[in-house]
Amino acid sequence: MSGCGCEVEIKDQTQKKVLYWLLGINAVMFVVEMSVGLLADSTALIADSLDMLADAVVYGIGIYAVGKTIILKANAAKISGYFQLILGLIILFDIARRSILGSDPESLLMMGMGFVALIANVICLLIIRKQKSGEVHMRASWIFSANDVIANMGVILAGVTVYLFDTRWPDLVIGLIVSIIVLRGAISILKDAKQELRNNRQSIGEAL
Repeated sequence: MSGCGCEVEIKDQTQKKVLYWLLGINAVMFVVEMSVGLLADSTALIADSLDMLADAVVYGIGIYAVGKTIILKANAAKISGYFQLILGLIILFDIARRSILGSDPESLLMMGMGFVALIANVICLLIIRKQKSGEVHMRASWIFSANDVIANMGVILAGVTVYLFDTRWPDLVIGLIVSIIVLRGAISILKDAKQELRNNRQSIGEAL
């Protein structure tokens, strides 16, 4: 029935279903990848697992934002962005610590776990692909998933180079790249959210 709000309700339920799937996949992968990363003594895997954690938090916040006002959705995206910004800085700190204290990454574990994480994130991309041009909190989710795929390929590359050259530096370099991806994603989301809030204020002003 036209005007009953049914389309909005269906859209909200679709968004929630997508976000619940993404939340579940990323939460599980965070635990698994962090465990393997610690076992493998790999900065790249630990960095990627923290990225998974950031995504899981983002999706949880996104679930809260579904059905809310534009302002609440934009603010939810801002919280997501700030959280990812903090995690990016934590990764940088860990890289600096390992650069000074040393590390001995296990290349085979890096490659194996990186491949598993890549599959998981490709699945996430397929799940959310129809939402990538949607509302701000869903666009944020798309950015996270796309960044994750790039990061996973970097982890695999790091594992290969560590194996071939028997040096820890590729692991640290990829960890650094992952942190940059995380920070860029955070900045992109914050800009998008602030623009959404600005547009909303302008719309309210014009309406008045």
